Amino acid sequence: MKKGDHLFLVDGSGYIFRAYHALPPLTRKSDGLPIGAVSGFCNMLWKLMQSARDTSVGVTPSHFAVIFDHSAKTFRSELYPEYKANRSEPPEDLVPQFGLIRQATKAFDLPCIEMQGFEADDLIATYARLAREAGADATIISSDKDLMQLVGDKVTMYDPMKDREIRVAEVIEKWGVPPEKMIDLQALTGDSVDNVPGVPGIGPKTAAQLLEEYGDLDTLLERASEIKQNKRRESIIANADKARISRDLVRLRDDVPVGEALDELVLQPPDGPRLIAFLKALEFTTLTRRVAEATGADAAEVEAASVEVDAPARARGPDLDAGAGQTPAGQAGDDKGEQTAVGGADEPSPAALAAKRAEAAAAEAIDRSAYVTIRDMETLRAWIAEAREAGIVGFDTETTSLDPMQAELVGFSLATAPGRAAYVPVGHKQGAGDLLGGGLAEGQIPFDEALQAIGGLLTDPAVLKIGQNIKYDWLLLYQHGIAVAPVDDTMLISYVLDAGKGGQGMDALSERWLGHVPIPYKEVAGSGRNAVTFDMVDIDRATAYAAEDADITLRLWRVLKPRLAAEGLVSVYERLERPLIDVIGRMEARGISVDRQILSRLSGDFSQAAASVEEEIYELAGERFNIASPKQLGDILFGKMGLEGARKTATGQWSTSAQILEDLAAEGHELPRKIVGWRQLTKLKSTYTDALPGFINPETKRVHTSYALASTSTGRLSSSDPNLQNIPIRTVEGRKIRTAFIAEPGRKLISADYSQIELRVLAHIADIPQLRQAFADGIDIHAMTASEMFGVPVEGMPSEVRRRAKAINFGIIYGISAFGLANQLSIPREEASSYIKKYFERFPGIRDYMDKTKAQVRENGYVETIFGRRAHYPEIRSPNPHQRSFNERAAINAPIQGSAADIIRRAMVRMEKALADAGLDSVQMLLQVHDELIFEAPKNDVAAAIPVIRDVMENAAMPAVSMAVPLHVDARAADNWDEAH
Repeated sequence: MKKGDHLFLVDGSGYIFRAYHALPPLTRKSDGLPIGAVSGFCNMLWKLMQSARDTSVGVTPSHFAVIFDHSAKTFRSELYPEYKANRSEPPEDLVPQFGLIRQATKAFDLPCIEMQGFEADDLIATYARLAREAGADATIISSDKDLMQLVGDKVTMYDPMKDREIRVAEVIEKWGVPPEKMIDLQALTGDSVDNVPGVPGIGPKTAAQLLEEYGDLDTLLERASEIKQNKRRESIIANADKARISRDLVRLRDDVPVGEALDELVLQPPDGPRLIAFLKALEFTTLTRRVAEATGADAAEVEAASVEVDAPARARGPDLDAGAGQTPAGQAGDDKGEQTAVGGADEPSPAALAAKRAEAAAAEAIDRSAYVTIRDMETLRAWIAEAREAGIVGFDTETTSLDPMQAELVGFSLATAPGRAAYVPVGHKQGAGDLLGGGLAEGQIPFDEALQAIGGLLTDPAVLKIGQNIKYDWLLLYQHGIAVAPVDDTMLISYVLDAGKGGQGMDALSERWLGHVPIPYKEVAGSGRNAVTFDMVDIDRATAYAAEDADITLRLWRVLKPRLAAEGLVSVYERLERPLIDVIGRMEARGISVDRQILSRLSGDFSQAAASVEEEIYELAGERFNIASPKQLGDILFGKMGLEGARKTATGQWSTSAQILEDLAAEGHELPRKIVGWRQLTKLKSTYTDALPGFINPETKRVHTSYALASTSTGRLSSSDPNLQNIPIRTVEGRKIRTAFIAEPGRKLISADYSQIELRVLAHIADIPQLRQAFADGIDIHAMTASEMFGVPVEGMPSEVRRRAKAINFGIIYGISAFGLANQLSIPREEASSYIKKYFERFPGIRDYMDKTKAQVRENGYVETIFGRRAHYPEIRSPNPHQRSFNERAAINAPIQGSAADIIRRAMVRMEKALADAGLDSVQMLLQVHDELIFEAPKNDVAAAIPVIRDVMENAAMPAVSMAVPLHVDARAADNWDEAH
């Protein structure tokens, strides 16, 4: 190996467990052999090799090796017998795959390296050193923090899952220390997964601060008596020996007497027939086809190889093969629903059935060359007839914009069966591919004729239309008078099944369930300066891209839809998700009026107010500076003025985050308080009053926000372009922005808002007698809580006491800590802690609910709303305590917030029919903002509409759930949103 060469070192053991946890369990059809991890490993390895050759990683490797752990016992076990002693045996279905994965590595013609007594990380460290000393570069394919100590000159890491390089700067950003101090940092923090003891009570942030102050671990231990914080000082002094042994455990050996020399690791192209033979033996149809295409081999002429399989775990010794004991029980991604069969041998689990369907769908190879371009009406009519015969059709549109209210239809695609897909171009321009726009390109069906023909199919009640995020296509075609129905949406089906487990986009679902990577949009339409709108894309290239979308969508539907019934989630999809598609579509189409003059006036007011505050800031600072510059602001606050509480970012600058400024303001410092106010004013101006006019549609003269139905784990809708859910309403200035949202002449806006719905849901779920009674009696819940906790009569209660109870009421729902409550109320942490303790004493049912929910999510990997919607937390058993704690808080909140979201979804689904039945068709639902619905109604219909709206919303949970606490809705009408609210 020489200067200029580049060595790729793949953490093979890490790849194994990523592969195992990334996919549902797969078995070979012929004999039931578990092959899920082998499949994932092979696909990941092939993708890495292909992307490396395409320089996607930034380099092309000249040398390549896959490194594995040989056994659970290494020299570290002799240093510290408890090392990794807490690790459980690997899953039984994974054990037979260890040997297969090594065979796979060799089938790829890649060096497969391991050594008795050493971990894979030690071999990687050794080879990285040898490459560096030879003048070559090394890239470690892993995201394991243990390997980050190796990053430096000529050694980088690459995380293929996140497509991210890890260099010195990234290590500092993540851990607060450079790579050369990672050993000392890990010695202090320890590692619960590997049973490295560390120093109790020292986390990564504290460790980084200590190392920055004292330089290294030895100096820190020598000068530990100087540490001011009592508990920290005592813990470090008492556990100094543990820190030292931990350092020996985490330090990687780079002097392993490896058997394979660097020159033996030269990357060779795989032997196509030999690799294909191995893949065929394991029945990996899709990857076999890909390898055949890439290597030029004829897969049909290659016979399947004979492969040897490791014996089951129980037949082997405790030392197993490489990988034994490598993952603790409950490691992130360990989802029992996907890894444990339910029922007897003749009764596979729903997850196992879904896995078989996924494998079957993936086996139907995606051949883009088979896709058809439809250029005449006769062919289009034949395809439409075929779709009607099938009773189902995958459907997708191609347009010129992501905004369906302003996009132009360029073409649409149909799929009537897997692999049977076509594209209908209707709006491609001449000169496509040359960036020269002209008239329409030849060979396209006239727009109106194609639309009329397809419109009949899209509204045919006997044909189910399958789309991915079909709300976009629905809204686009709604502008042309076509209300697509009935529909199914693969994105929403996946969302119901797996919310929280990963993305619901088509590309992610295709890779996850079909093992297929779709054509990237940028590959067809370009990116950056070379990007063109889809009407400028060559029709042949457009066909491959668009028809593939429809094909994949149909295949995904075949995989995912049966899972709804198998997993008992049909009702959630049919009642909470699918009916919202056209309801939300009509809301987005209606939009809402915004008064430009009010926005312009507010921009001027905010600008003047900000300028006035700027002068006050300069006077307090004693000089003029760029307030928007964090560096200059930090220098003023912490350098010049010497305020306490300073923290530095990874780049060495003073942090001037909102939290730090608010903390300083709470301590009585005037300058930080003014900075906070200035930031609020400038944000209101830039984000809202200056920006909102740009969202006014030139045709409708209204603002049309877009709602994402599948973007949160709890079921809450999110708004974008513009985001109308984040308009601040706690300040006078923020509320002024809502005055710009107005009713049309002769009409009024109606705001209908659930009152304290999440607290009501909490009282129902957790069965809190005091809260239930208070809601039933219509008592001020915050005053009641204050009275219960502080013994203050409700009558004549001071507003400050009620405010504190309100902060606790809502904070408890979101798992607020004593630190968070102390900041919110500007009180000492001890006082905040006593408030929380007293709260749980007065309302013990809430603590019981929290404990019960944490137990449920640990057991199941998910929690449910009162309507059965699931929110998954696959990292609930993460070895990282901070990650576990975050997931526990989220899981506690999810049934509450999710149930509230489900209630308002149910109300939205029923609302239009209820208004129509009351003869109020002219009353239109425009917006959904958290717990509030906004309507526009003729003035004469307001009085009749409000009782109907309130009735639908207050009874939305019925009949599925009989709420133990009554729901209450406040509804008012006015000329603008602020007055109505």
